[in-house]
Amino acid sequence: MSEYRQKYSKLLDEPEMLDYGVYLNCDRLLTSQKPLNQLCNGDELQFQIVHQVEELWMKLMVYTLIDVLEFMEEENTHRVVTLMKRVHFIQRMMNQQLDLLETMSPKEYQEIRLQLGNGSGQESPGFRTLMKIPADLWTVFQARYVEGRNKTIESIYDSEYNHDDSYVVAESLIEFDELLQKFRWNHIFLIHRSIGLGSQSLKGRSVDLLQSGAKHRFFPELWEIRCDMTDKWGGEYGRVRDSISRDKKVS
Repeated sequence: MSEYRQKYSKLLDEPEMLDYGVYLNCDRLLTSQKPLNQLCNGDELQFQIVHQVEELWMKLMVYTLIDVLEFMEEENTHRVVTLMKRVHFIQRMMNQQLDLLETMSPKEYQEIRLQLGNGSGQESPGFRTLMKIPADLWTVFQARYVEGRNKTIESIYDSEYNHDDSYVVAESLIEFDELLQKFRWNHIFLIHRSIGLGSQSLKGRSVDLLQSGAKHRFFPELWEIRCDMTDKWGGEYGRVRDSISRDKKVS
């Protein structure tokens, strides 16, 4: 072990605990990664931390979405929208932090991959929990903001559109859906860059299968209404219209 590694490993792996560190459980938090002298390469610590932080962000999202569900039941739209803003903020941070993993070379990632056993991101406890929540969000939204107000998705977005509570909650849901799928697509590009999409996962399945999950929409009705509105407008105003440009004579 180098002089520098010896010097700083002790500071990180056996931190002195003052009040701030005690409150944050830093003794447990900072020893939840491999000790510096046991890392397979210089990128393994980064790999562990990024994925551990993702689990913490997803935990916060899940607990925030539980609050959202309860406020939706009460039709407290202000709290629903402000809490969904927090969720969207977390989702964007998660998308950004994936870029950090692109600083690994494919060779270094293969060395890290040997440490994972048969582990897969699909086994993430946070992700698996997060995938269950949209069904409840949609059920409560339908009960409180659609059927409970004698509305339909069409009337909210088109025939009776007035940017009301039902609309802003629907838009907060579709943004959640969009950012969730962006995270899945960004993860696919990360995999493509590190191990390639035609390769086999640690479960022995082609990683191409991940693309089917990334095409999923949790709130399809909110996406389909846009298609329906565009087709309707096309029927009313003409799908192919006269050009607004005019030929100009060249002097």
